[in-house]
Amino acid sequence: MTTTSFGFGEATKLVRSGSSTPGDAADRLLAQMSDKELLWLLDGDVPRFKVFTLPKLIAAGPVAAGRTDRLGIPGIRFSDGPRGVVMGASTAFPVTMARAATWDPALEERVGLAMGREARAQGANYSGAVCVNLLRHPAWGRAQECYGEDPVLIGRMGAALTMGLRPNVMACVKHFALNSMENARFTVDVKVAPHPLHEVYLPHFKAVVDAGAESVMSAYNKVNGEWAGDSRPLLTDILRGEWGFDGIVTSDWVWGVHDPVRSLQAGNEIEMPARLLRARTLHKALRDGRLSRDTVVTAGRRILATQLRHYATRETAQPAPSVVAGAEHRALARLVAARGAVLLKNDAVAGTPLLPLNVAALRRVAVIGRLATEANTGDHGSSLVHPPSTSSPLEGLREALPGIVVTHADGSDVAAAARIAAEADVAVMIAGMTHDDEGERISNENVDGTAVFGFPFTWGPVKWLMKKLSSGVAGQFGQGGDRQCLTLSPEEEALVAAVASANPRTVVVLIGGSAILMERWRGAVPSILMAWYPGMEGGRAIADVLTGVQEPGGRLPFVIPTDAAHLPFFDVGATSIVYDEWWGQRMLDRDNHVAAFRFGHGLGYTDFTFRLTGYGDDGMASVAVRNIGARDGAAIVQLYAFDSKASPPIPQLVGFARVELAAKADTSVSVTLDLGPLHQRDPDTAVWSRRPGAWRLVAAPVSPDAAAMATALADGHTLLC
Repeated sequence: MTTTSFGFGEATKLVRSGSSTPGDAADRLLAQMSDKELLWLLDGDVPRFKVFTLPKLIAAGPVAAGRTDRLGIPGIRFSDGPRGVVMGASTAFPVTMARAATWDPALEERVGLAMGREARAQGANYSGAVCVNLLRHPAWGRAQECYGEDPVLIGRMGAALTMGLRPNVMACVKHFALNSMENARFTVDVKVAPHPLHEVYLPHFKAVVDAGAESVMSAYNKVNGEWAGDSRPLLTDILRGEWGFDGIVTSDWVWGVHDPVRSLQAGNEIEMPARLLRARTLHKALRDGRLSRDTVVTAGRRILATQLRHYATRETAQPAPSVVAGAEHRALARLVAARGAVLLKNDAVAGTPLLPLNVAALRRVAVIGRLATEANTGDHGSSLVHPPSTSSPLEGLREALPGIVVTHADGSDVAAAARIAAEADVAVMIAGMTHDDEGERISNENVDGTAVFGFPFTWGPVKWLMKKLSSGVAGQFGQGGDRQCLTLSPEEEALVAAVASANPRTVVVLIGGSAILMERWRGAVPSILMAWYPGMEGGRAIADVLTGVQEPGGRLPFVIPTDAAHLPFFDVGATSIVYDEWWGQRMLDRDNHVAAFRFGHGLGYTDFTFRLTGYGDDGMASVAVRNIGARDGAAIVQLYAFDSKASPPIPQLVGFARVELAAKADTSVSVTLDLGPLHQRDPDTAVWSRRPGAWRLVAAPVSPDAAAMATALADGHTLLC
């Protein structure tokens, strides 16, 4: 066929000028397409047997789906990922959980803008960076890719990233829905009742859709007995029917479609990333009537209209290649890492809090731990970024402390590490996780080859070929998987004890993607800093926080319990599991368990007071904030609603805002409230209404415990009518 006079470029011009709607322009393109071209839109363009070269393909450039050169249709040109663009040598930002800990949507929007520019500069038009699955249990291997345990926090941060991405690339939110287990993600059936489904596990997805996400990626797991990628209740009834979503749905990669016809009929437009099940099935299904042409055209219209809408409204200026890992984005990565660092504990030593370090008094600093020399930017799965340079904690401290002797011991010899710590003015221990402890996992044990080869792995030739091919995949993915234990390793716990015993001025810097239980040692050290996987500038950012150049700006986006038994049941190999409305801080509050560190906890280098001064019908609350310390600083104003008649009352986050104040200064902060947690959905009518209760509002620096809520009641507070 020859090229046509009306192609994608002309259609885009009509949409941009307002002369055509995206849908009408898409119809004109569809009218010129053969059945073969129509079906080509419905899956990725990667040939089947190149699936196991995907790590190299993804790093080299965008992965296309539905590209049709005859009509100039670019197709979606996909790039991951949650902590930066996985193509080329891009900026490695702190992982999503670290950015959640900033509680700063404006900062997250800046990260999205940077990611979008870097993706577009390298040929992508579509980003899979927005991961908003709720952290039900901290053992989840991909916890680092999400925004924590609270639907309001997740929704606002995910919406901010989406808004940042959209000027340059289409934003895809994932994984829809209830995907929060790693080892069993390809097989587990999540059983969930209507109440927790709609009121706990989906509100943050809707927030991102409302923010303009152009695409939704379906999940691998089953939901109530049906594969998420083939689920009409999820992909049509809820997503399109209740929420009004008009973008495109893509499958999760390789193993995300089980029934190629049924998935399309359910509302899953594109099987990603290769020509797998649909390429072998849809042509015949269209001919024999199992698949109607109307269904194909409807999917094609959505795919093309979404692309046209994006190309007609995106920024006109093409980002220059120099933006990729440029100075501006590196500086942003460093700032985000510091603002996301959570100071969990900062006791006084000789009458003064240990942090920030008194640099002028330092002569020798001991840096202890095997992770001190590692940049440790996160897991080695689909979110792996390849930055042009990195900064380890040891490098960062040596750079920040010129003229001061900074020694290092990896801790393999505990006695030697203790001696080095004892000789120093302060000991900084770097402990925690790597991509071998947690992260995305792909292995012969948890995937099936039918989607790729048309035969199960148990068939001899396929079993042999998979063994050969998957070694290359494992080379990127590492061991990963769900965590086997929520504590540090016994060896690291012993090292912490030895170092703290040798030097009472010990700081423990934790690296990881979610909660680390520390009951065996947290009482022995004065200062604990949660640094997450802090990105390519992480070492410098850690040094910034320890030395006081930057405030530790983070607040926990989840609770850290004292005992794993206080958390929901979690089975890494489950074939079926029930998700209900009790998890995280809410579960601890219900069961009257005291947390090691409550949801929203985080210390700074100065102190603030909060006082709720009003709440209006416009959904805005006013809070008086005062910095009562002697140092400039920042705080996160957190607003919680609770039913004062409930026993026990369970606080629900309904709003938050970051505020910066000079020492002794005060201000009034307006906070937009999200009262979604105070509403319930009727499963029969899908109508939402206010949940019964005597709802009260309190401003706090952390999720309030029973004593804090009682104080709020006694002091006079605002009733949410």
